[in-house]
Amino acid sequence: MGRKMETYYPRYFKTSKQSYFLFGPRGTGKSTFLKNNYPNALWIDLLKPDIFRTYSARPERIIELVRGNPDKKVIIVDEIQKVPELLSAVHSLIEEKKDKQFILTGSSARKLKQTGINLLAGRVLLKTFHPFLLSELNNNISLDTILKFGLLPIVISSASPKDTLEAYVSLYIKEEVQQESLIRNIGNFSRFLESISFSHGSILNISNVARECEIERKVVEGYIKILEDILLAFRLPVFSKRAKRAVIQHPKFYFFDTGVFQALRPKGPLDSPEEIGGAALEGLIIQQLKAWNAYNGNPYEIFFWHSRGGVEVDFILYGEDGIYAIEVKNTNRIRPADLRPLQSFAKDYPKSKKIFLYRGKEKILRNNILCIPCLQFLEKLIPGKPLTF
Repeated sequence: MGRKMETYYPRYFKTSKQSYFLFGPRGTGKSTFLKNNYPNALWIDLLKPDIFRTYSARPERIIELVRGNPDKKVIIVDEIQKVPELLSAVHSLIEEKKDKQFILTGSSARKLKQTGINLLAGRVLLKTFHPFLLSELNNNISLDTILKFGLLPIVISSASPKDTLEAYVSLYIKEEVQQESLIRNIGNFSRFLESISFSHGSILNISNVARECEIERKVVEGYIKILEDILLAFRLPVFSKRAKRAVIQHPKFYFFDTGVFQALRPKGPLDSPEEIGGAALEGLIIQQLKAWNAYNGNPYEIFFWHSRGGVEVDFILYGEDGIYAIEVKNTNRIRPADLRPLQSFAKDYPKSKKIFLYRGKEKILRNNILCIPCLQFLEKLIPGKPLTF
């Protein structure tokens, strides 16, 4: 992977004085952030083979290490899921060392769930780390470039983003899936990844995915759960609170980064660039909304809305401060038909604030709907500031 001269960009993530888990996919910059914010911490890097072997054999060694370094107030265990047995020892240390802070990073929650992440419930906060928010970057990166390569720091800082992205996806699958023995048949899983990439930004139909990749539905359900556990993808539920009309029940599916989606999505002469671009843009908006919401302390639940009549609004933010309905279109023009889903939603939820995001250059108010250029929306999406434009 080619590397440019690295620039450190301050992140919006807020640290805590309490011990916390920090979950986020590989390459999102967790370690870089922690090294910049905790330069004097005691580090245990489980990605290093010798360190991994040491703590796999004797997890309780961390107790000796912490007791042997009484001057170290912050202890960071990087990629804790590699040796989940460490959780019991960390639990003991938290009970014993009230003046110590433990930060446990992870790029997979699967093994931790299996071995009892709840062991530390109430004592350790759960926080998440994400690809860059566009508002964190101070360079003039184009929207087309973001849609093509995404916002992973490891890709942004690369001199060859395409090669880095492809290597990232390949290594992620190899290290997080194969090495952790999460699947038995890598061929089936590779076919599944190709097939599920067509579901990015769409209502998830597991039966169709299973049929397309010729794998049992139950196996496909397991594969999707693996993608969620290794933080590579997520499902977005449908909004049904106080519904005045029937809505569908199936969730939508997204990869966590639009560049990862682009790397996985096969492209051929019969594929429509507009279709792929639309899914990429929608995915970019939701990944940015999820990061903004997480760094704000998750004040909103995020959904999509889809009536049984086929009317859909891409994103619904529901919280104490109100309801936001957001529709995204990969178009430079605003057509009346583009605004109808938001108008339909407003009939059922008249108090909702309606936002239409598009590829044009003007911010206008039309039919009581605020129409905002996507790039302008993303540049002003800053944690600590409300969704007012």
